[in-house]
Amino acid sequence: MFQSHLFRSEHAFVTESGFELAELNLTYHCAGQLNEARNNVIWFFHALTGNSDPSDWWDTLLKQNPAFNTQTYFLICVNILGSCYGSTGPLSIHPKLNRPYYQQFPILTNRDVVKAFQLLKNALGITQIELGIGGSLGGQQLIEWAITEPDLFTSIVPIATNAQHSPWGIAFNTSQRWAIDNDPTFKSASDTAGLEGLKLARSIALLSYRTPDIYNLSQFDLHEPDQPITAKTFKASSYQYYQGQKLANRFNAWSYYRLTQMMDLHDVGRGRDGIRSALSSIKAKTIVVSISSDWLFPVADQMLMAEYIPNAIHEVIQSDFGHDGFLVETHELNQLLLKHDCLLQIMSPIK
Repeated sequence: MFQSHLFRSEHAFVTESGFELAELNLTYHCAGQLNEARNNVIWFFHALTGNSDPSDWWDTLLKQNPAFNTQTYFLICVNILGSCYGSTGPLSIHPKLNRPYYQQFPILTNRDVVKAFQLLKNALGITQIELGIGGSLGGQQLIEWAITEPDLFTSIVPIATNAQHSPWGIAFNTSQRWAIDNDPTFKSASDTAGLEGLKLARSIALLSYRTPDIYNLSQFDLHEPDQPITAKTFKASSYQYYQGQKLANRFNAWSYYRLTQMMDLHDVGRGRDGIRSALSSIKAKTIVVSISSDWLFPVADQMLMAEYIPNAIHEVIQSDFGHDGFLVETHELNQLLLKHDCLLQIMSPIK
């Protein structure tokens, strides 16, 4: 369904911190065709370690919802700046050093990501985005962009996200980077540097993504009577190791480090007279979605956004999956979107 493309900008890209990238690449996936007015766009925003192919992580939602059809709409998702799925990141070649950036890759913000998105949007000639939708880090970027260009989006659906990253979330991300910092290999200039630390970081992250109820349900060990008391491998233990290795197989510590910093730096009110002032400038029709059991991005974070965004609607999806519910509870999310078809004005059957 989605086809991969590469956008190249040979002009210098200056980050919010003042670092100059000599060139910029963005990998993006799209499906469908832009109409003559170039305004039939649905833009997806991926999460922390996601890629630009929504069918990899939201395939069920794409198949369930009649709005996401390529006969009517142009669907697009972009791998964010700093990631490792084709866009410019720490493993990209530094043009002056003729080797990857590694630790010299700059600290980025969500405003840098939005600035890069805008370059691609302008290159494609997009005049309007009918719907922007995404969760977690992607939801942060969606909110940032809706503030940066208030007239660009018709509707937005930020899910399990916030207007400013919380001390709780920063603490989790700090602990993850600490794990990477304590991997001796992370000091080396190598694509695989810090992978053991990355595995541990992922293990820490999982504790914030899921809930005790889900662990108790899926990782419970049955009692074995008359067995000697010895060290054993619990299901919960093996699950943590498995998930750490799984991420290490597809990601790198350099990007993970920078992207968690990006999340920590998220604050839509910076330089805009505070969060309330920034959110009140959003013109898009907005449905703010919470996951009931999310303790990394708790419901209160979304309630605050819904309070300050003009005429926003706040919805809560009941789930035991915690923060990961925005990726898991696709049926519930689909039903919520369909319920608001009169608001979004795009949930029409496939013709």
